[in-house]
Amino acid sequence: MSIHYFDTTKTFHLTARNTSYLFQVVKEGYLAHLYWGKKIKEYNHSNELRFVDRAFSGNTVARDRSFSLDTLPQEYPSFGHTDYRNPAFQVELENGSTVTDLRYVSHQITKGKPKLDGLPATYVEDIEEAETLEVVLKDRLTNLTVILIYTVFENFNAITRSVRFENNGTDNLRLLKASSANVDFRESDFDLISLPGAWGRERYVSRTALRDGIQSVGSRRGASSHQHNPFMALVSKETNENYGDVFAFNFVYSGNFLSAVEVDQFGYSRATIGINPFDFSWLLEPKEVFQTPEVVMVYSGSGLTEMSHTFHELYRTRLCRGEFRDKVRPILINNWEATYFNFNEQKIEQIAKCGKDLGMELFVLDDGWFGKRDDDTTSLGDWIVNQNKIPNGLNALAQNICDMNMEFGLWFEPEMISVNSNLYKEHPDWCIHVPNRRRSESRQQLILDFSRKDVCDEIIKRISSILKSAPITYVKWDMNRHMTEVGSASLPPERQRETAHRYMIGLYRVMEEITTKFPHILFESCSGGGGRFDPGILHYMPQTWTSDNTDAISRLKIQYGTSYVYPTISMGAHVSAVPNHQVHRNTSLEVRGHVAMSGNFGYELDVTELNQEEQEKISEQVSYYKEIRPVIQFGHFYRLLNPFAGNETAWMNVSPNKEDAVFMYVKVLAEPNEPYRKLRLKGLDPEKKYHVVELDKTYYGDELMQVGINIPAMDGDFTSIMWRFKAE
Repeated sequence: MSIHYFDTTKTFHLTARNTSYLFQVVKEGYLAHLYWGKKIKEYNHSNELRFVDRAFSGNTVARDRSFSLDTLPQEYPSFGHTDYRNPAFQVELENGSTVTDLRYVSHQITKGKPKLDGLPATYVEDIEEAETLEVVLKDRLTNLTVILIYTVFENFNAITRSVRFENNGTDNLRLLKASSANVDFRESDFDLISLPGAWGRERYVSRTALRDGIQSVGSRRGASSHQHNPFMALVSKETNENYGDVFAFNFVYSGNFLSAVEVDQFGYSRATIGINPFDFSWLLEPKEVFQTPEVVMVYSGSGLTEMSHTFHELYRTRLCRGEFRDKVRPILINNWEATYFNFNEQKIEQIAKCGKDLGMELFVLDDGWFGKRDDDTTSLGDWIVNQNKIPNGLNALAQNICDMNMEFGLWFEPEMISVNSNLYKEHPDWCIHVPNRRRSESRQQLILDFSRKDVCDEIIKRISSILKSAPITYVKWDMNRHMTEVGSASLPPERQRETAHRYMIGLYRVMEEITTKFPHILFESCSGGGGRFDPGILHYMPQTWTSDNTDAISRLKIQYGTSYVYPTISMGAHVSAVPNHQVHRNTSLEVRGHVAMSGNFGYELDVTELNQEEQEKISEQVSYYKEIRPVIQFGHFYRLLNPFAGNETAWMNVSPNKEDAVFMYVKVLAEPNEPYRKLRLKGLDPEKKYHVVELDKTYYGDELMQVGINIPAMDGDFTSIMWRFKAE
């Protein structure tokens, strides 16, 4: 790991674990991108920039028709001085113009990685783990200073980037666009991978060829969203799980984002990612600073599996924080799909007691425990116990469950407010709204204005009061609608388009204060399931409810796509009742268990209603998961069969020391007279002998990976197997 600057050529060479990243200061102080890819020993400009006269490409340097920003691969491009492509940022001056001209001024290289004030980011525990480069650029007319911040990690093929804008002039400036990273590639023969979806089918995998013009994914919903994840990757055409170049970007942010790739007239491709400029602006008064969120950039020269391993390990160990980061997660039972709003204290205790008898470790009381919450039309914001349902109070209920040797968890939706609530009656201006416009509701609720300090302070107070009132060790933090009529009663007209980003800053502050105040609580984030499964939230809450869709067959695609970026330990996965409540499909308890055991395992059904055989099966699943839990949650994840490509799915987890592995295979639909299937496994030690527990057979790792292992014939639709491999 190192960052070098070569003064003779004005070239920067950043090297992470097995990655090099190069750029150069060229004519008149512009930054030109040179290379990003596999680590090289020494750079001697074998791909040096070539300057030629291109028709209709204006010339920045007087009397030099060979130099144009329109043809230069740039590091952080602006708009207005001969570059007609998508800019990384845009600033409006007081005279209404939007032309800027950034030039190199200086740079600084330091050990470690500084924090981003008020924003989530990756971190280091030792300054020797990383080095950081800050490159200072300046627009001399306005005295706008732009600092490009790069951090390279010693142990990961990852580089993080962000940008700080400083108004060192005397006039107001207005940021209209402020991307966190830009990379100009001198080729465009890539496929673009993204993770689109919708509620109930989040993070499906999309792969399309780049074409001329702009392709983009993003969110304008006030959240990273079910519809698109803040991730994109450019991959070579031949790239698969094991082979090919991957250039991946993931935005550490939970609000509006835009990731875009533009292929220009010369076959170059420009990748840009950051806050979505749609309906965004930020007034930058003299001496004020604006810091963009972080982007994690991962390079893999060995396909998608290596990319995923980098994201997984980096996020598990250097993005997630707190005492639960390195702990196995408890097996829980949640009452939501068991009872919805229709429960009482006795029913909750019955479910908890039965769950405990079956070996579960945590009971979670979901929506409906507060205010007058008998349906989803009321009481959000009134975090007071519903005495009709819980007459003895939350503390007594929680204590009774703890006395069963069961932990107690609770559902909240802190960011929302019901129109039918005491809080709304007291403070109708505390929601996000625009004067004289209707307040559109979604799920009969509005969004609290977390851009306001007084609102954040009150919610911190109310949530903290509940968390102090009972022995609570788990919180499910939900968020069930997206932004409309985006405005704040606390902001002046010239700052209204700052509302969505200020909301995120406020949310991060609330999460930081509450999770710091209650370090003994395991927080799981949720947004109608997986609507805010992003690295920004993972910084505060180390796991996320992957999707409200608990159907095992649907989850094959959802969990597969999620695994591209996010570690298994961050994925909540539950066994629910059948017919499934989202897609009305019937699947066996076995296949539901196998799919859910491929994440953070739990149950979401009324176990008291099951027959003895079903309860015995659940008891066996719980016991089984306790044995494999360390491998699932802390092992390396390998995708074997793609559910988007056929009728089968398979994946496996392998412990870091390669002593243990867990393999899962699911066949969706039965086929007549089908061929026999064998699968080659991955990640094992070729020199070790592995005992397959369920088969009571032993094979060397090289045989399992090179020859493969037979998959038994299985009858009927929706069938599965899960096998353990133990090194002898």
